[in-house]
Amino acid sequence: MTETLNERPDEPAFDVAALQAEVEKWKSLSRKNEDRFKQASTELHGLRQTSLSDHEKALEAARAEARKAVVGEFGTRVAEAELRAHAAKAGVELPGLEYLNVNSFITDDGAVNADAIGQFVSSLPKPVEKPEFAQNLGLGRQGDTGVPQLTREDMTRMTPRQIIAAKKEGKFDAVQRGEV
Repeated sequence: MTETLNERPDEPAFDVAALQAEVEKWKSLSRKNEDRFKQASTELHGLRQTSLSDHEKALEAARAEARKAVVGEFGTRVAEAELRAHAAKAGVELPGLEYLNVNSFITDDGAVNADAIGQFVSSLPKPVEKPEFAQNLGLGRQGDTGVPQLTREDMTRMTPRQIIAAKKEGKFDAVQRGEV
């Protein structure tokens, strides 16, 4: 027994199996037509190539060469931009682009190979979070000394003995360095 679909009693009943068979029939016909079109297009292209004169063949070759050059030039620019974007996203630093063979990230048809770019960027070393070496190597003042600093205005209110004592304690170091 076939399943029927009838929402209203005054409309004719639809056979779901028959409708599904009709859909499959049209799908298969569409696929056959697509295959025939592809075959006919290939044959037409072949016939056009054989019927071209030497002048037309040279013109066609020049067009293909120009297209390849343009795609190559802009392909490298796009690949460089993709490299920079991936590196920025990953938080790594790229080596100089003059040292990279950017053309290795471009496919034969001129498209950018995002997988190759992703693999390359992931192989780059991540930046180091903290310094590798000790930073207090006697290279000058390293941070705050912890001694409260006095200003020139403070010095005007002090006696000579207080000034000498404060200087010995390092309270005028900022004044002597010109920071205050």
